[in-house]
Amino acid sequence: MIRIPALLLVAASIPALAVAEPSALPPDAAVARALRTNPSVLAASSQMQVEEANRRRLEAGSHEWTLRLAGQQRRTYPPVGGNERYGEWGTALERPLRLPGKATLDAELGARSVSLAEAAYGDALHEASRGLLKAWFAWLRESAAAAQWKSQVALLEKQSATIRRRQQLGDAARIESVQSEAALAQAESQLAQAMARQRTAREDLQRRYPGLPESGPEPMPQPLPITGDEDEWTGSIAEHSHELAIALREAERAQLASDRSRAERLPDPTFGVHLASERSGEEHIVGAFVSIPLPGEARRAASDAAAANATAVARRADAVRQKIGAEAASLYHAATAGWSSWQAGQKAADRLVSAADMLARAYQLGEGSLNDLLAARRLANDAQLSARMAQLDALELRYRLMLDAHQIWEFD
Repeated sequence: MIRIPALLLVAASIPALAVAEPSALPPDAAVARALRTNPSVLAASSQMQVEEANRRRLEAGSHEWTLRLAGQQRRTYPPVGGNERYGEWGTALERPLRLPGKATLDAELGARSVSLAEAAYGDALHEASRGLLKAWFAWLRESAAAAQWKSQVALLEKQSATIRRRQQLGDAARIESVQSEAALAQAESQLAQAMARQRTAREDLQRRYPGLPESGPEPMPQPLPITGDEDEWTGSIAEHSHELAIALREAERAQLASDRSRAERLPDPTFGVHLASERSGEEHIVGAFVSIPLPGEARRAASDAAAANATAVARRADAVRQKIGAEAASLYHAATAGWSSWQAGQKAADRLVSAADMLARAYQLGEGSLNDLLAARRLANDAQLSARMAQLDALELRYRLMLDAHQIWEFD
């Protein structure tokens, strides 16, 4: 089990997001508004109120005062004399009492349920944050793709106009103009599809998380490498994991429920007083009584079931801890590899763009073929598009790592 003091040292050793670092995220104020009005977050907030009421119920207990009223008619048949009738009545006031220790366990159960609801609220907020981050970067990707295809269309339009001019001057063949127009039409088709995907992603983002900015950051910031080693990040993520906190608090509550069920094997007694009037008031009775249920197999079985459930929930918590550690390590390696992938992709894109520009200059001087130039333009565009996607992937993975470590969007 991870020790909290060690985790605090780990969290302190991980560098936080520098104030001066350009951000690809929407403003924190807009994010906070969108998250706190999210239906799942509001539902979790309402559940905290439910558990707070349940806590009060458990502290008060389910035992209540009971008032009993009775009336009866008595008839006597003495051997001598006439029959006699008497009006009689009785009343009793009684209440079961929780045995020592049960009230304490009930209060602790209520407090644990409130704590569990608070962890669930934090988890709902965190999951909504993850969803917002994913939707935001999905929109940024489609926007980047649309921007890249706009740039490619503008480049091909300029190239097509140049070729048409050269054809009019007799310096270019008709086939070259056709090839140029075909390449432009393909790029325009890709641009139309990219813009449609961009609108769809924006609509999805706005409907799920209203109030976010209508435009992304310009220019897009460059990703920074991941600092800190795997153990530091996985330790910090495990410390701040709401899912793990829920599992651990469920295990604590299940153990308390087991203790409470074991205590219930000894039934609560019922104490009461009663008052009666008999023979039309000739006799008055005042008394007290106690009743104790005799425990049976049902109570023992319920206690055994609660103990087994506590063991099962504790083992599920161990499984959650293991899963969180594995997912955190996977995320760390993905974020580290994402930065390296973007670096390599950007270098490849720069070189292919440079090669396409060289072929364009050569073609203008009458050297090389249009086919080679168009192929180079396609390769350069694909490389630039891939580099943009890799840049956004690296940014999203880094922000996801920081989000899970609670270094950004700390709203709970």
